[in-house]
Amino acid sequence: MTDPNPKKNNAEPSEEASLKVPAKDPKKKKDEKKDEDLSDEDLALKQQLELYVERVQDTLPGVQKLALESMRQEIRTSTSSMTSVPKPLKFLRPHYGTLKTYFATVEDSELKKYLADILSVLALTMSAEGERESLKYRLLGSEGDIGSWGHEYVRNLAGEISQEYATRQQIEDAKIEDLMGLVQQIVAFHMKHNAEPEAADLLMEVEDLDLLVEHVDAANYKRTCMYLVSLASYLPGPDDLLVLEIAYVIYLKFDEYPLSLRIAIGLDNLQYVKDMFKSCNDIQRKKQFCYILARHGVHFVLEEEMISDDDERESCQEILNNMKLSEGYLNLARDIEVMEPKSPEDIYKAHLIDGRASAGASVDSARQNLAATFVNAFVNAGFGQDKLMTVPSDASSGGTTGGWLYKNKEHGKASAAASLGMILLWDVDNGLSQLDKYFHSNDNHVIAGALLGVGIVNCSIKHDCDPAMALLSDYINKEDSTVRIGAIMGLGLAYAGTQNEQIYKQLSPILGDSNAPLDVIAFTAISLGLVFVGSCHADVAQSIILALMDRNEAELGEPLTRLLPLGLGLLYLGKQENVEATAEVSKTFHEKIKKYCDMTLLSCAYAGTGNVLKVQHLLGECSQHLEKGETHQGPAVLGIAMVAMAEELGLDMTIRSLEHMLQYGEQNIRRAVPLALGLLCISNPKVNVMDTLSRLSHDTDSEVAMAATISLGLIGAGTNNARIASMLRNLSSYYYKEASLLFCVRIAQGLVHMGKGLLTLAPHHSERFLLSPTALAGLIVLLHTCLDMKSLILGKYHYVLYFLALAMKPRMLMTVDENQKPLSVPVRVGQAVDVVGQAGRPKTITGFQTHSTPVLLAAGDRAELATDKYIPLSPILEGFVVLRENPDYQEDN
Repeated sequence: MTDPNPKKNNAEPSEEASLKVPAKDPKKKKDEKKDEDLSDEDLALKQQLELYVERVQDTLPGVQKLALESMRQEIRTSTSSMTSVPKPLKFLRPHYGTLKTYFATVEDSELKKYLADILSVLALTMSAEGERESLKYRLLGSEGDIGSWGHEYVRNLAGEISQEYATRQQIEDAKIEDLMGLVQQIVAFHMKHNAEPEAADLLMEVEDLDLLVEHVDAANYKRTCMYLVSLASYLPGPDDLLVLEIAYVIYLKFDEYPLSLRIAIGLDNLQYVKDMFKSCNDIQRKKQFCYILARHGVHFVLEEEMISDDDERESCQEILNNMKLSEGYLNLARDIEVMEPKSPEDIYKAHLIDGRASAGASVDSARQNLAATFVNAFVNAGFGQDKLMTVPSDASSGGTTGGWLYKNKEHGKASAAASLGMILLWDVDNGLSQLDKYFHSNDNHVIAGALLGVGIVNCSIKHDCDPAMALLSDYINKEDSTVRIGAIMGLGLAYAGTQNEQIYKQLSPILGDSNAPLDVIAFTAISLGLVFVGSCHADVAQSIILALMDRNEAELGEPLTRLLPLGLGLLYLGKQENVEATAEVSKTFHEKIKKYCDMTLLSCAYAGTGNVLKVQHLLGECSQHLEKGETHQGPAVLGIAMVAMAEELGLDMTIRSLEHMLQYGEQNIRRAVPLALGLLCISNPKVNVMDTLSRLSHDTDSEVAMAATISLGLIGAGTNNARIASMLRNLSSYYYKEASLLFCVRIAQGLVHMGKGLLTLAPHHSERFLLSPTALAGLIVLLHTCLDMKSLILGKYHYVLYFLALAMKPRMLMTVDENQKPLSVPVRVGQAVDVVGQAGRPKTITGFQTHSTPVLLAAGDRAELATDKYIPLSPILEGFVVLRENPDYQEDN
């Protein structure tokens, strides 16, 4: 018997031959013993194969050919259980060396190729690690069909090809044509046998993913694209974009428009979107595109070549401008029967708490009234009616509508007036007529609030007559800084993501104005950041950089100054390496702000990308122990959450890392961790995070406690989560003497019951694949201001809470017919299951209940139609979905 893994070169057959004879003798007895254990069949097979091996080495070509044929037949036909090596391969193991040695001596001929094929298969179980013999003999063998040797063989070959490819890439001018021929065969084999992921992986290894497009067919394109799309979140750039491009091409090839639209939006490629409008001929589908684009917050104007009919174009543009949002939301509210306005007392539920809390409620009434203003605004958001602001004047209270407004002091009035905008959210015409009365006030705070209210009403809606621009632009350069901030912030909210050049022309002079107060400049930077979010607009960046360089040392220490780098960061939101030039410039800033700016830019640029290297870099920044007065670790902690929120796995790992930071980090890190947790689980109350935040909300450091309290509100935002609601009630009695903390508890209570449980703040939509840049921007601005609660939210800038309006979206599924009228159909709603790469047709949801639309979707829920009567025009049932009657549907009698 020979050594099963001969390391000798094929050039030295004589030496091996001489070793063969003695090696057999000592083992004779053992062999006999082994033979006794085998069944008769196996023994016969073993002897048969040994005979073939001898015959292969015969001198007559005819005998050789017959032996090879028979051997080949035996190997191919042997089926074995998955757990063991097939018998013929097992019995041929001892002869692998013999055959290899013999192979080296044979002249080139058909027979030699035949033998190479068999050696290639034997190498599957025999060849030493890293030798890649299976591939070597395969390339020497015949060009036949590789699939006939079985899956395991093909899989092994694919692995060896990717290693070989990597090796050859390091050698200059190495040929790879021979490998690519094999790759073609393997990919075709995999695609035929439902192994799409393996085909995609092999092509990624040999850097030729375009090949996939010609191999997909109608049976497997969905599974292939599903795998590619889910792969994208784990790949380093630029590979991730390349994979999505391929998926886009495949979807288009099979006219799967809504899914290719998703990818075009994910790639942020508006040219693709335009092409799809041109290539799709179905007007109902185009309406569905418009609903998807409107939900994402894409600013997009339809041109004539996209939709030729004027009326249809107008109705599509209306959908795109989100004009249907308010109507759809109120339909949902009526259906669920929650139209009844709620007062802050209904939310606080003071009667459920021990006596002491209600006694302490009247201590700091201005602060309490301000809290009630926000709670009222969040809870009744978008409903158009409440019990504080929209009460008719002839009510029994006898006062005018200004009753509640004047229960707030000074800057509190601004937030109170603006809260009317929040209550009338998305309802532009009605909102403007109700806000109009405040413009005639002689109190600057009220006017400022009204201006901000106009911005909130227009938030994510684009009205034909552009009322926000007309109303707000007159107030931008007024004397009073509060009024100016109201107008500037209003413009930022109303035009977020539109990249409106007119706004740049109006606001950029403020940044360069040496007489403008710091707060006006800070809010101008934020508004410009919101309007040009993710646009990498060079002129805006230049203006903000100059404004930062003009600040003197005293100003650089101010919390408000830190909003300037944030405005700059928003310009590069999610745009990865495009930020590098600006990041270089930021290294020349003053010591005090340099690091802060660097962290903010980095975290914004990689937000939502899941880039592991950037997370490591930010973790590294957080691990340093600094002297007092350093502020840049706050944005670094938030940055970790921003980058890692892209996919579930990274998210869970980040939650664990943040737990470690709580134990080992400095105080300024501990203050930011609750906010980072709030962002990771926004509107998705995970139990472990809830418990961590609950623990931190009783922390001895009041800043940590406040951040944790606000974050409890954020993770429960719009969910009506009973557990969080009861935690917050307990906190309100625990902190009944501490006005600041109580204020935070109230805000959190308002957030949990936001929109009476019909809204979400989650920036991800479309089954967590798309990340809305404007929504994320609104959240980031709020969280950055929460890094310094005392001076901003608890100071006179509490109206930054209204930046949340950018992220507020109904968490609904609304089905409409082809005339855009609501249509009630049964749907199953359950927990979404990840079915990527699974065999067969697995269920996509589990633990479902059947409801009729409109329905609410919680985080991680998925819906599917429970009837065949209609066909949804978007395979992903979220937001507005257009249904078309199924022509093949027959009612069961």
